[in-house]
Amino acid sequence: MRQLHRFLIWLTGKSTQAQAGGGTGRSFRDQTAWCWDLRPQMPVTGEVHDAVLVDGIWIGYWCLLIALSDTGHVIAWQWAARESTAAWEALFGQVPPPEVVVTDGGSGIRSALANTWPDTAVQRCIFHLQMNVTRELTRNPRLKAGRALRALALNLSTVADVDAAIQWRLALEGWWQRFGHLTKERTIYGNGQFGFTHERLRKAWGILHRAAEAGHIFTFLEHGNPRTTSPLEGGINAQIRLLLRHHRGMTIEHRRRAVEWFLLLREVPLERAHQHAHTPEPAVPQTVQEHLGPELYGTGLDATEGLWHRSGWIGDH
Repeated sequence: MRQLHRFLIWLTGKSTQAQAGGGTGRSFRDQTAWCWDLRPQMPVTGEVHDAVLVDGIWIGYWCLLIALSDTGHVIAWQWAARESTAAWEALFGQVPPPEVVVTDGGSGIRSALANTWPDTAVQRCIFHLQMNVTRELTRNPRLKAGRALRALALNLSTVADVDAAIQWRLALEGWWQRFGHLTKERTIYGNGQFGFTHERLRKAWGILHRAAEAGHIFTFLEHGNPRTTSPLEGGINAQIRLLLRHHRGMTIEHRRRAVEWFLLLREVPLERAHQHAHTPEPAVPQTVQEHLGPELYGTGLDATEGLWHRSGWIGDH
């Protein structure tokens, strides 16, 4: 396992391949080429956590979904083509249902939670709520209504007790009483179709209103869970991006292996890393059954259909 240890120290560090191998980069690559075939797997403990933070990060054209405990331990990961319900269910299926899940509210996660963790309370990430509202309104909204709504979103960071949460909900209702009519106004566009006059204001209001009505904003006041996914986004994900910058130029499959090893080694000592990796079985080639009888529909040319390429004399004109 010495070669594997050298490989992992290089992969999760800043050294060049020549420095890691004590010789040339080519010799290091030759000696450790087999290590790329190992697939790390997070050990399944069955431990039930008070809170689990979930988030996704894009690695090339793959999306990596990660589950992190509120104590900072990586619990599980799942590769997916996109953040879909099936992908989130595959991640949640690896972890016992926690008391609370902290999420940015990505696509597909709501139905996945209903299917796999129906009794788990939800905490929407306050930072992502604020960021989503700002994306719609910009940092300097033109309308007074937009400025007031963005201020409400930013004030979420100051809520620290139940009384403050009640005051915030009242302020959100007060905004609706004062500016709600703007979200219903319609106008006719150049193509003759009607649409909402203040579409972005309407979307920003919907982001806050839906989260508040679902009871997903102030879950932390009851359960004491984290209110953001920052330990994932600003911690694990930032470290993953740094790791990949140190090893620019790797293929997408090697990047995937590098990230998996990085996550595993956060939880498992280097000396035991080989116990949590396996080499996948080679795919069994599919046997093609020979078709007996005439081909019903094919792509070849058939003389009976007049489809042969013809050359030479074809008679007098």
